[in-house]
Amino acid sequence: MTQLTVGDSASRTMTITDETIRVFAELTGDRNPVHLDEAYAAGTRFGRRIAHGMIAAGLISAALANDLPGPGTVYLGQTLQFKAPVYPGDTITATVEVKTVRADKPIVTLSTYCVNQDGTRVLEGEATVLVSR
Repeated sequence: MTQLTVGDSASRTMTITDETIRVFAELTGDRNPVHLDEAYAAGTRFGRRIAHGMIAAGLISAALANDLPGPGTVYLGQTLQFKAPVYPGDTITATVEVKTVRADKPIVTLSTYCVNQDGTRVLEGEATVLVSR
């Protein structure tokens, strides 16, 4: 197993575009009008379109798979709490940070969260992953 230490962290940043939202809707079939229809979204509590929350969650997945722990990482679990909306044009940074490393198995628990360009935490949770040997 890759040597991991409590406190190790990695981040990944992405700007959420209209195309990102539309492609995600097509890939998943989630065509909720709050994501796709400006007129509909204007009448919601958000006042405008919002991105699918799972787009930010996907950025966490990308950080785990590519950065920390890295290639070969397999999800065992993930909790998510959506704290604030993500709007088209927002730049989201996902951060993963090692909380615990099991001594007996290649299993790691990481704190996970996403912030927007203003530093507002839009999502937080915890991931448990199996680390490739």
